[in-house]
This record gives sequence, structure tokens and C-alpha cells, in this order.
Amino acid sequence: MTIPNETTTNHTADEGAGRTAGTRQLTLLGVPFLIGATVAVTLGVYGSLHEPTGVAVNVGGFSSPQTVKVWLATGVAVLAVTQLLSALSMWGKLGTLTPSWAAPVHRWSGRLAFLLAVPVAIHCLYALGFATYDMRVVAHGLLGCFFFGAFTVKMLALPKPGLPGWILPVLGGTVFTALIALWLTSSFWYFTTIGVTL
Repeated sequence: MTIPNETTTNHTADEGAGRTAGTRQLTLLGVPFLIGATVAVTLGVYGSLHEPTGVAVNVGGFSSPQTVKVWLATGVAVLAVTQLLSALSMWGKLGTLTPSWAAPVHRWSGRLAFLLAVPVAIHCLYALGFATYDMRVVAHGLLGCFFFGAFTVKMLALPKPGLPGWILPVLGGTVFTALIALWLTSSFWYFTTIGVTL
């Protein structure tokens, strides 16, 4: 029988406390992940059950609702790149200088990106629905659901104190990657297949 000495006992207690703190930190994400998954699944179910209307709002100066969607999505992608660069700056990944304007630019570019993304999502869901006639369209629909779910998780995780430092960059990177993939399967495809039009 081994009798634990003080060093062994302290080491074991520290390991247990570390595991408990780590578990507690990750548990904080349980509700955001559950809500994000609910958002993603709800959008997918609605998109697949809703009968597409083919009707969307057009904006003056654009040739069709489709071009409005393409250009709004491109605006979102540009703002997403701004988000990425400002986040990298805030985290000190672009050198030692972190400009004072990086955080406000990050917040406002995110807000504007979301405001532009909502009409695009409404157009996709209401006018087009969840289509399955080719793999690009299926991938685009799945990415859209995933994006809004991941975005929800990120927004709900932001105000939670005590999360590990790697969580927000991973969530932000996931949202960014999903958004760029969305843009590639929609606007980029449109520009390279149909052409750059207004």
C-alpha cells in the first residue's frame, strides 16, 4: 500500500482542480452550442419545408433580386475580411502594434456584415428555399445553416467570462471560413459563371 505524501496529494489536487476548471469553462459553451445547433437545424428544416416563392425584394439600380443578393453577399465577404484583419490586429498577430481603432473597426464591421447578411438569408430561405438540384446548391444551403448556427454560438460566447483564450479565435475562424465558403458557392460562382453585373 502506498501512502500519498504531501507532494503527491497537492499534485493530484491541482490536476483535479485543473480538470474541473477546464470542464467548467467548456460547460459554459453548452447553452450557446445548443442554441446555435437549434438555429442551424431550424433554418434547414424551414428551408426544406417552405415552398419557395421566387419572390424577393429588388433594389433600385440592380438588374434583378439575384444581383442584389450577390452584391450584398460580396459586401458581407469584404466585411468578413475586415473582421479577420482587425481580429488578428487585436490579438497581436500582425506585429507588435495594435492600433486603437482595431476593436471598434472589428465590432462595427461585424455589425454591418450581419445587417447585410440578413436580407441575403431571407432571400435564400423565402424566395429559393433549400434546393437540392446540384451539389453546389446543396453545399451552399448547408453552409448557410451552419454559418448562422456558428455565428449564434460566437455571439453568445462573447460575453461569457472564464472561457479558454482559444475559444473565440476558433469560433471566429469557423464563422469566417463558413462565410467565405458561402460566398464562394454563391457570389463567386455567379461572377465566374454569369458575369459581373449590377
